[in-house]
This record gives sequence, C-alpha cells and structure tokens, in this order.
Amino acid sequence: MAYPDVFEKLVSLAKRRGFIFQSSEIYGGTGSVWDYGPLGVELKNNVKARWWNAMVRQRDDVEGLDAAILMHPKVWEASGHVAGFSDPMIDCKTCKARFRADQLQGAPCPRKPSKHPGEHADCLLTEPRQFNLMFKTFMGPVEDSASVVYLRPETAQGIFVNFLNVQQATRQKVPFGIAQIGKAFRNEITPGNFTFRTREFEQMEMQFFVEPGSDMEWFERWKAARLEWHYALGLAPDRLQFHQHGETELAHYARAAFDIEFDFGGTLGFQEIEGVHNRSDFDLSQHQTVSGKRLEYVDQAANKRYLPYVIETSVGADRVTLAILVNAYREETVPGEEEGRTVMGLHPTLAPITTGVFPLTKKDGMPEKAEKLAAELRKEFPVFYDDAGAIGRRYRRQDEAGTPFGITIDQNTMANDTVTIRTRDDMQQIQLPITQVADRIRAYLRSDVSTAEVKHFSPV
Repeated sequence: MAYPDVFEKLVSLAKRRGFIFQSSEIYGGTGSVWDYGPLGVELKNNVKARWWNAMVRQRDDVEGLDAAILMHPKVWEASGHVAGFSDPMIDCKTCKARFRADQLQGAPCPRKPSKHPGEHADCLLTEPRQFNLMFKTFMGPVEDSASVVYLRPETAQGIFVNFLNVQQATRQKVPFGIAQIGKAFRNEITPGNFTFRTREFEQMEMQFFVEPGSDMEWFERWKAARLEWHYALGLAPDRLQFHQHGETELAHYARAAFDIEFDFGGTLGFQEIEGVHNRSDFDLSQHQTVSGKRLEYVDQAANKRYLPYVIETSVGADRVTLAILVNAYREETVPGEEEGRTVMGLHPTLAPITTGVFPLTKKDGMPEKAEKLAAELRKEFPVFYDDAGAIGRRYRRQDEAGTPFGITIDQNTMANDTVTIRTRDDMQQIQLPITQVADRIRAYLRSDVSTAEVKHFSPV
C-alpha cells in the first residue's frame, strides 16, 4: 500500500507535545540539528535500551564499549576517511545554494522548485569539487596542523582500535562482537527531512569478528536477526525491506552489504535505517599497517593466528526513532464525535509514558487518591498525572503522546477501591481493583515484548 506523507503533521505534533524541537530555535535555529524534548528523549532512550538489551545483555558473545569521540588523527588516515570520505559538491552562483553533484536530479531549485538545479537559464553551476564530510577542530591552545583532530564520522573505528583490548580483557574467543552506542558527526551538504539526515546523530553499532571463510554464513544470520529486531519494535512488516548494494554502491572495503529500509511515505518512500555489511579484514588490516601494532587473533586451540573478518550492523538511533514516530502516527474518526483523534500508536514498551493517572474531579478525595497511586506506579513505570479539563480531553492528550494506558480515579474508587483502566488503541475501559493495577500493566508489557529480538546464535 502507498503510505501518505505525514512529516508536516508529525513535525507540528513533535514540537507541540515535546518530542523534538529545532535546536537553538530562539536564535533562528541551527541547520539540521535537533533537540529531543521530554517525550522524545524517553522514546529514544527506550529504543537504545531495547537495542543494548538485545545486542549485549542477552548474549554472551557480544561485549559493550564506549569509545571516545576524539581519537588520534591517524585513526582516520588509516580508515580512509581523511583521503576519501567526501561527496562531490556543486554551488549555484545565482542563488548561492549548495547541492551534491550526484543528487541534482532529486533536488529542487530554490528559485524554481518545479525544476532541478541547472535546468533553467538563470542557474549558473560551478564545476563539481570534493567536499570532506568530517568536522575538523584543534586540540590544545595552538591551532596548527599538528593539533588537528576530527569529530568522528562513525563509531566503528573506536571498536576496531580496541579489538584486542576487549578480546584479551574478556577472554572472548572468535566469533564474538563488540557493540557501542554513541554520537557521530558529518558535515552533510544536503541534510534534511526532519531528523532523517542530520549533522549530529547517534549510532548503535556492533562489529562481529569471525574467522575468514565463515563470514558469509554469519552475514546471513545477522541480516535475518536485525530485520526481526525491527519487527519487534512494532514497525509494520510491509514498510520494511532489504536493499542489496550493487557493485557500484559497495564501499571499497565491503564484500557484501544490505540496507534495511523503512517506508517513510510520500515522496521520501523507502530509506535506509540500518546497514548490515561484510567489511572483510579491511579495518583491522589498515590499523595494523599504520600503527605498526599486531592486531591478529591468536587461536590457541587451532595453533594459528589471523586477522578476523568483520560483520557490521549499524543502526541510526535517530532514524529508527523517526521511523517509529512515522509508523505510529494515525488520525481516526470516533463514533459520536466530530473532531476525531490523533493517536501515536507506539509499541507499549517504547512509549515515553506508560500510563496516565486522572482524578475524575478535583474534590471528594479523588486527587489525593490519584496522587498516591501515581507515586506508587512511578517506582516502576513512567507516569503522567493530569487533573486539568474534561476526562475526554485528558485521554486525547495522552493518545497524542502515545501513552498506552489511562487510569481514572472516580466515585467507584472512593467507594470500593476499583479504578477504570482505558487502553489507547481500542479505547476500551475495564474496572479493576486498585491493588491489581501494577500487576496488570506489568503483565501486559511483558507479554507484548517479542522473543524474536533475543534470539541467540550458536557458534558456527
């Protein structure tokens, strides 16, 4: 099915409800840099926690790492980023706009959006020139070539240079992986589409080290596992697909590469949210050569040593969070109501707020009872307390926030200690003893987590 473009509505809702704000908005904003508000940071943290739990905590063959953003500049020389991490750039002398030379056919002209750059007489384009995407800065008090450092454009290199440190400290045997979550920075020429392509972003990467010859088998295993993880987040299966990199798309270091793409709807359509790559032994080999340090794995049982091949899974935390928001957004008509409702149908385990607690009125002891219940539930779940306005409007506000449950303290609560629980997706309401509320929520969340994401592979 064709999904509509909901970006304009989603951007408005994201700001209004505190999911995502334009960075430095009071100064006119910073181009393609975004701040996560109270609901957004909870949602993104939940996504990262799900990834870390599935990738590290529930596996005995993947270790965690938090490598520094600033690294020795030779790291980026060895990896090829200093010499080759660039895009062809073209400037328009007329309107001063900047474009990627390989994407002119998909870019609108700022002066005449119905045409592409260079398609009308007033448009004067420069010759393409290479533009390195790494942010460069200086370490120390003197700004000279000897003090140049870079903001990392990917988190993977921090894993590669720590390969032997982690392996020896944990006594892991190949095959095993190293995972980390961290910020990366790219001075994109043409960022855009809300938080899809930004200059500052967060990656969730895992590098899995295997014996050469077993790499393609592991590549296929990780492909299947990563797609299952996205299903477990509640993303619609028909909005997910694989895209295989052809010979002209493959990075110079890659033996094979597939993207997991999500259909963002409208003209954006299917776009990459995760990459699964067979990086061969390129990275370890390069760092071994440039550093002069041996990075070979010693297989004592087989009495041999070798540079492992690497299977990489690289997820954009911001892109997955955006995909979850797009996937969740829906507008519904409600029988008997003129306005209808806007709902963020977030997976219950990802929702920034698990439940709202509402006293029906501000009298008869209901607020005190509701505040006591909210305090108890906050020990385990994110809770929002709301006593302002009609109960229907309070429900609608939580529907927009993606809150899966609403608990109302009413006359029955004061009479017999039962509460009304409303579920977001079907708007059904049931009566339940107040002592059973936490158990009911806990059981629902536990049953709603797919077992697909905790699948474990036996060594080849």
